[in-house]
Amino acid sequence: MPQAIVVGAGLVGLSTAWHLQEKNYDVTVFDRAGVAAGSSWGNAGWLAPGKTIPLSNAGLWAIGPKELFSRHSALHMPLRLDPKLWNFLARFMAHANNGAWDRTMARLTPIDQVALDAFDEMVDGGVENATNARDFIVGFENESAASSFLSKVEGARRHGQEIPLEKLDDPQAACAQLSDAVGAAYRMGGQRFIEPGPFTEAVAEAVEKRGGTVRTGVSVTSVTSSGKPVVELGTGEQITTDKVVIASGAWLPELARDLGVRTVVQAGRGYSFSVPTEKPANDCIYLPTQRLAMTPYQGRLRIAGTMEFRHPDEPFDNERINSMLEQARTLMTGIDLNDRKDEWVGSRPVTPDGLPLVGETKVRDVYVAGGHGMWGIVLGPATGRYLAKLIDTGEVDDIIKPFDPLR
Repeated sequence: MPQAIVVGAGLVGLSTAWHLQEKNYDVTVFDRAGVAAGSSWGNAGWLAPGKTIPLSNAGLWAIGPKELFSRHSALHMPLRLDPKLWNFLARFMAHANNGAWDRTMARLTPIDQVALDAFDEMVDGGVENATNARDFIVGFENESAASSFLSKVEGARRHGQEIPLEKLDDPQAACAQLSDAVGAAYRMGGQRFIEPGPFTEAVAEAVEKRGGTVRTGVSVTSVTSSGKPVVELGTGEQITTDKVVIASGAWLPELARDLGVRTVVQAGRGYSFSVPTEKPANDCIYLPTQRLAMTPYQGRLRIAGTMEFRHPDEPFDNERINSMLEQARTLMTGIDLNDRKDEWVGSRPVTPDGLPLVGETKVRDVYVAGGHGMWGIVLGPATGRYLAKLIDTGEVDDIIKPFDPLR
């Protein structure tokens, strides 16, 4: 039986491990912290192909430097002398135009279209968790504020996405958590959500039940080759294997750069917390202007948001939570923002061109799977499916060809 090592126990890495088992690989997964310890645990858990669109867009040019460097801005970057961060920002903004947006959207659409089917495949194959079909309620202060969102929906439709969208006559009747300050709202159908931590843990359990090994608290310090890939652990142990997949999220460059993966991967940190609601929160709620995404979570409402370009290991910043609270107070009602639990920060791996890095490195039999930005959850199972196909057969499926990590 061929052996494979996967570095990273987030949903992308574990999905790849699960699919490699489908192809009769003996798989070991290493993670320096734990299952879902990176960006997989506390995000909104949206399985929303209709929202899986490029982050960089022409509208970003309307954000002035003062807002970008403000600690209260939804899109934030610290004002500091950091050449790597400035290099990323320059490359990221170079894609903030309509032509680049369309090119990226065209390349994302094929994997968007199979994303939900890939979840169903894993659930039907023994992952003991479920996806939840829900409407997404998208709210704005007024109709004019919805124009940017609607143009992005039309852009995704133009590239082949099916996105049911209905304008709501009475936003507050449709969603009890929207305050009277929300003057316009839409219902987006055809999407789902999960509780990302429990779902990722269920994939890890499925991998172990089928004979795989998940080792946490163990760091991988290097991946080299001596005819076969060699993985060195923080303990000094060296393991020779047949295949290696690096799926370590925002930390991917630490191992992948020496393997020829030169695309910048920047941590885009998101924050979340959960609050109780007076009335049950049944649907997902999205406030695009404020960049707040909300999901029913264990009888409460999880509120997630912000995109903070920092180092992935920097400390939790309470000011980011305070900024989210200020945004939520205006447009939300019937929630107790003082009774917060599950406060969290996670680092999404963002690439300048908005495309993931999925494929073989310059070192034979060593692969990467990452750089999904905000879409690692929704695209994780599909990424694992097509990367496992490449590893097993040598065939690069058309769906992941645009994600060449050596581009």
